[in-house]
Amino acid sequence: MFSDLKNYIKKNTGLLIRLDDISENMEWKYMDKCEILFDKLNIKPLLGVIPFNKDPELLNYPRNQNFWNRVKSWERKGWEISMHGYSHLYDHQTKKKDIFNYGGESEFYGVSYENQKKKIDHGLEKFKEKDISVRSFFAPNHTYDLNTLKALKSSGIKIVIDGYGLFPYRKYDLLFVPQLFYREIILPFGIQSTQIHLNYWDDKYFLKFEKFINKYYKKIIELDYILSLKESNFFEKTINFSVEKTLKTLRVIKRIY
Repeated sequence: MFSDLKNYIKKNTGLLIRLDDISENMEWKYMDKCEILFDKLNIKPLLGVIPFNKDPELLNYPRNQNFWNRVKSWERKGWEISMHGYSHLYDHQTKKKDIFNYGGESEFYGVSYENQKKKIDHGLEKFKEKDISVRSFFAPNHTYDLNTLKALKSSGIKIVIDGYGLFPYRKYDLLFVPQLFYREIILPFGIQSTQIHLNYWDDKYFLKFEKFINKYYKKIIELDYILSLKESNFFEKTINFSVEKTLKTLRVIKRIY
């Protein structure tokens, strides 16, 4: 029995490396360093690529004219390419009424279903034009509404790299891979993804990240591994429900006070 429990914990513990804001304009110095690090340890991260980046803040970073060839080279290595929004421009306030109650500005929340679907379809066309396969999505600032989820499903995207809980879960006919922390943290139990913004790094932070990866690389998993797991059981669903309710309550309290 102890052996079964140990195996269950091992099988259901892991970290998916998710990199955000991958676009022509970014802090390429740290992207290059990460690529060397990942290759050395055979780590295959998930990259959130912005298909039509128009974010003024991001546009201030150095531009790589060979960007889409670079993305294709990552895909050939087995890295997962995910769609991270459309243009990364926020034009709606959520007032914490978004699916996850994150609050703040959004690129998708509050936009009509028709316009959300146009954005998603146009973004997917860009990847197709570059011969890059995409099967997952995550919105800038974690903000979605039901129209976002409906548009994703209608466009053939069934995986969202976002959400609450300690285990991947299915809801709204989509698979959600939880993303809980702003820093790289390995939990003793559970599966989640990171949220990494290379553009905010300095040399000191990269060294910290490198140390973390070298220490925990055996616990780093790929999206395919997550997809191979069985459906959540009652125990996992109960934990996910508790985590979701707790975090949503804390965010509501924070809004009030």
